[in-house]
Amino acid sequence: MRRSILALALLSTTPLAAQETIHSNGNPILADGRSYSTDPAPVVIGDTLWILAGRDEAPPGVNDFIMNEWQLLATKDPVKSDWTHYPAIARPESVFKWAEPGHAYAGQIVPGPDGKFYMYAPVSEAKSDAPDRFAIGVAVADTPVGPWRDAHPSGPIISQRVPERNTIQNIDPTVMIDDDGTPYIYWGTFGQLRGMALARDMITPTGREIRIDGLKGFFEAPWLMKRKGVYYMLYAGNAAGPTSDCTPAVYHACIAYGTANSPLGPWTYRGVILKPVSSTTSHSGAVEFKGQWYLAYHTADAVGGGHFRRSVALDRIEWDDSVTPARIRPVVPTRSPQPTPAPTRNVAGSATAFASNTPVPVQYWIKALNDGIRREGPLPPDMWGTWRGADNPAHPWIEYRWAKPVTLNGSRIWFWGDHPAGAGEGVAPPARWRIDYWDGSWKPVPQPSGYGTAVDAAQETRFAAITTRCLRATFDASQAGGTTAGVAVTEWEVLAPTPQRPTAAPVAASEPCGS
Repeated sequence: MRRSILALALLSTTPLAAQETIHSNGNPILADGRSYSTDPAPVVIGDTLWILAGRDEAPPGVNDFIMNEWQLLATKDPVKSDWTHYPAIARPESVFKWAEPGHAYAGQIVPGPDGKFYMYAPVSEAKSDAPDRFAIGVAVADTPVGPWRDAHPSGPIISQRVPERNTIQNIDPTVMIDDDGTPYIYWGTFGQLRGMALARDMITPTGREIRIDGLKGFFEAPWLMKRKGVYYMLYAGNAAGPTSDCTPAVYHACIAYGTANSPLGPWTYRGVILKPVSSTTSHSGAVEFKGQWYLAYHTADAVGGGHFRRSVALDRIEWDDSVTPARIRPVVPTRSPQPTPAPTRNVAGSATAFASNTPVPVQYWIKALNDGIRREGPLPPDMWGTWRGADNPAHPWIEYRWAKPVTLNGSRIWFWGDHPAGAGEGVAPPARWRIDYWDGSWKPVPQPSGYGTAVDAAQETRFAAITTRCLRATFDASQAGGTTAGVAVTEWEVLAPTPQRPTAAPVAASEPCGS
């Protein structure tokens, strides 16, 4: 990604807005780790595609949303991928005098009928006594880059107090102006979705809040849009389970959608358009630009990225107009060209992972075992685990299966725990464990150097070379007082005697080697 930095006046009547020009080589748009971008909200203004985004500023290993300001990306040609980046266009406390600093969550800019621009922003109300102080304010500006001022200085237009009392967390607003000029707003999270109409002043709620049902697995991040007379609602879903069309892990989200024949529903679930990405959260917006529809979303794929250091990506949306209503085809995520991986002794990536506790509890993700990612402060989907609250298995195992025999002579495993060794609750390092390989039957690897059990550091086991198609690690879970703790592994590498080029696991699961 190539950058040059400059500052200029957008209009003679506006202050200088800091900006930089960027040529992006692909997704994510901001990829070098100098600036993280999240919760994208695309909008077309004239011949330019703009994306409003928050800024993730959490230090590495800090599992918290630290978001102090909003930023903008703009391009006239997403294919050419030359962008203008406005790193800081507004902060909650500078726009809304009733807001406290921070919590610059997912907002949206909407061009108003008066030629001005309206930004719907979830912020934290400084002096509220509500159980949850998140509220939605509206800012207004003459240009998308600001300066932004409060369009409703008396306070938020939506909170747990106004326009109606509610008990939900009031974030993630999405606004669409219908063909008749009526604005509609939706918002909500944690499975609670609300919607209502606004007056043409873009501020004043009209009618009652409507509680929205019918969108299977709705979690958060609604996005309202209209195409060919049909209303579409994109959203982050987390209907989790081993047979889910959305996600196997509850902490992850997919992007799903529903349709309706009126702006306030009722809504009908239509399916998933984006499977879980590298970040646990998934937040999207869609827009038509110069005849092509695009989906903006975020991932953890930038340098130094993570679940709380996310970056905006942009990919095409294709439609299937052979059905009614038109179907959104699954979006194929793209990435910038990646360097050829260096040869490595770790061949786990070419195997398919299995576990004795299949289906794995929905907070975990078995694919984390050999995804090559080890995060500081991992979340549950960054690991495989067995904890299920009670009655945790005493002797669980994990297993790699290859399509063809491989030669191995070592292993590195990373355990995770929130309780010490010897605990009978929570997740603790195993009391003991071993590695077996398949050779007509399960046999212990020869001459193992040892089986360490410390957490948060690689536990390496060397052994005499074996050739096999299946390798299994079996754990004796920590126990105390008649109860059993869970076991968790964030990564399990298995090592060949000499480095080799990494290869992907087969699409179809490899045949089992035995019980």
